[in-house]
Amino acid sequence: MEIHLKITGTLLIVLAGIHVIFPKYFNWENELKSLSLINKQMMGIHTFFVALIVLLMGLLCVTSAKELLHTPLGSKVALGLGIFWLLRLLVQFFGYSSKLWRGKKFETFVHIVFSALWTYLTGIFLAVYWMS
Repeated sequence: MEIHLKITGTLLIVLAGIHVIFPKYFNWENELKSLSLINKQMMGIHTFFVALIVLLMGLLCVTSAKELLHTPLGSKVALGLGIFWLLRLLVQFFGYSSKLWRGKKFETFVHIVFSALWTYLTGIFLAVYWMS
């Protein structure tokens, strides 16, 4: 299971890095023009903090896999992370409209890949909790 936590950590670090391309990829300069200043800034700031927390989760997994597996605190942290990723998995299906990806090759591929990733993350963290 330790290797899975390290893989998970690496995936989370990569995911955090991907957030850097969001403003350009999603064309936020044009898409957010009609928003008020506070809403524009919230998009950027919240994206930064989501990326930061995902990076920190990844670093935790890479540097502290043994502690997550073999300590009571690690077990509780794993439970919290499992719940977090379970909720993210549910949002993938119930928070985003299928109109965003259905019938679109690339978007469908991305939807499937991230659904699988959220499922993997949920499974790893909840398994760590249940194994302790």
